[in-house]
Amino acid sequence: QVQLVESGGGLVQAGGSLRLSCAASGRTFRNYVVGWFRQGPGKEREFVAYISWSSVSTVYRDSVKGRFTISRDDAKNTVYLSMNSLKPEDTAVYYCAAGAVSDSPTSYPYWGQGTQVTVSS
Repeated sequence: QVQLVESGGGLVQAGGSLRLSCAASGRTFRNYVVGWFRQGPGKEREFVAYISWSSVSTVYRDSVKGRFTISRDDAKNTVYLSMNSLKPEDTAVYYCAAGAVSDSPTSYPYWGQGTQVTVSS
């Protein structure tokens, strides 16, 4: 079992920045990766980025490349999502999840509670 807790969401103006944190606890395994997903009002949950726990491999969806950066602090067992140049279309509840190497939410069995990111125009 893996427990995940997100933090760092909030309200920001377009062009601003936020850094989300995902703190993991419980037993983890080398095959787990941590992904960030988001779900806007009335929209499907979509993939944002993922990073492996035991390597430095990262993958991003096209719309956030060059603006978002996923990183990890192994000593703190924490994954971060640094978001720059935020746009109103980035408004969503952001979730971190642990699972397999995939861009599909169904491949991630462990989820955090979500943190709201709102970007005003």
